Amino acid sequence: MTSPETTPSAARTNQPDRPDPADRRNPVDRADPAGRPDRPVRAHARRNRGKLLAVARAAFAAAEDTVSLEGIARDAGVGIGTLYRHFPTREALVEAVYSAELDDVTASAATLLDEFTPEVALREWMNRYAAFVATKRGMVDTLRAGWASGRIATPTTRERITAAIGTILAGGAQAGTLRADVDADDVTAMLLGVFLSTAASDRWEQTGRLLDLVIDALRPQGAP
Repeated sequence: MTSPETTPSAARTNQPDRPDPADRRNPVDRADPAGRPDRPVRAHARRNRGKLLAVARAAFAAAEDTVSLEGIARDAGVGIGTLYRHFPTREALVEAVYSAELDDVTASAATLLDEFTPEVALREWMNRYAAFVATKRGMVDTLRAGWASGRIATPTTRERITAAIGTILAGGAQAGTLRADVDADDVTAMLLGVFLSTAASDRWEQTGRLLDLVIDALRPQGAP
């Protein structure tokens, strides 16, 4: 009679456990349930991504010509390979910069309204919007090509900008410091006109004066 210990099933049971395929990964990629071993690596990657975005935002804002990806990597203190790991194409980097800038400028409306009176908040917000438009100049060709080809998702930029303006206008109407009969999209149109008319000359002093005139037009009659 065959001993239970020598049956095929028992033999298989007594064989050494085969390594889990997951354990064939690089030790850096393995983590305990709490995720502790790879947390420093993820944190380092996040820092690198943040540095790349910060440098890219400044580079695109200052650029008069094509921005060098090698220059962005160098100024961020990382190799070009690190840049491509985070942003495989120029379009991917441009899209990330544009998205971060748009998030910042739209989110700042509520923050400024908490800090300042509505009319002052609106004027400060216009400065941030102007900076956003300036940043976009350095990447507009890539954005247009990416939108046309579908490689970059078409953002709801105007809708989000108009909503941010509407938030401040509502606060101003309630406080009596901004007109209550103004459509936020009309303000968006006026601001775009200001930026387009001054873009070629980079005359920031004139841009500031024109934005002051927009604020004056939004004050209620008789307001100081």
